Amino acid sequence: MTDTIRTVGVLGTGIMGAAMARNLVGAGHAVRVWNRTRAKAEPLAADGAEVVDTAAEAVRDADVILTMLYDGGTVLEVMREAAPAARAGAAWAQSTTAGLDTVPELAALAREHGLLFYDAPVLGTKQPAEAGRLTVLAAGPADGRDAVTPVFDAVGARTVWTGEDGAAATSTRLKLVANSWVLAATAATGEALALAKGLGVDPRGFFDLISGGPLDMGYLHAKAALILDDELLPPSFAVTTAEKDARLIVAAGESCGVRLDVAAASAERFARAAAQGHGAQDMAAAYFASFDEKS
Repeated sequence: MTDTIRTVGVLGTGIMGAAMARNLVGAGHAVRVWNRTRAKAEPLAADGAEVVDTAAEAVRDADVILTMLYDGGTVLEVMREAAPAARAGAAWAQSTTAGLDTVPELAALAREHGLLFYDAPVLGTKQPAEAGRLTVLAAGPADGRDAVTPVFDAVGARTVWTGEDGAAATSTRLKLVANSWVLAATAATGEALALAKGLGVDPRGFFDLISGGPLDMGYLHAKAALILDDELLPPSFAVTTAEKDARLIVAAGESCGVRLDVAAASAERFARAAAQGHGAQDMAAAYFASFDEKS
């Protein structure tokens, strides 16, 4: 139990937001939660969170506001409604993966309403989120960190500070670099398994071939198992979200004159998989994009 945070308003209770809210309650914080589809937030009442009808209710008198919504545009829309109800001086930890062009807009909205803005995306998916083992990438003013640190400690195992100006999006930049690797590895895993299927190669032969060497990696085995064992639901990170992030990565590269062919191709693979009906499945389902029809 901590005395530092009295109330945390959580906006967004999807895969990540719900897990983060539960860990905040478990750490002793008073948590109010809001989700556009209230039914997705309702289960959190059993964990001790207060479920409210509007985003404004969730942030009213909160010491910390935590946003974990689909994308930056959604955060901007929701916070334009909610921010006028927030207490001046409250800290806003923005954990949604947003585009580089959106973060400065969010920071400007925070300044307009007297909020301390923290660019605070997280690394990790469903399982580490549920275990409170995320890595928080954070940038924001030093004089407000006493407020947000207990929140970050409740949802994550590690906080990496990247700067004191959230508007500079230093944490979002690092997150996009990390996600570019994650999505590339996911796409490569699916393509390797698809090629093995097409050529009549037993995937176990491939795993044995690289076992223990520099080409082996735990992530490959984890994502491959989801495909081979047909365990793509519930998702750790959905196909549609992966496509969104891939397009943010491509746009970030374009903004600095960097061409990202793998990220662009990955975005198209995720889009094809979603069109085949796999959008709500784990992003490993990009595997199906290697075939003309849903398998």
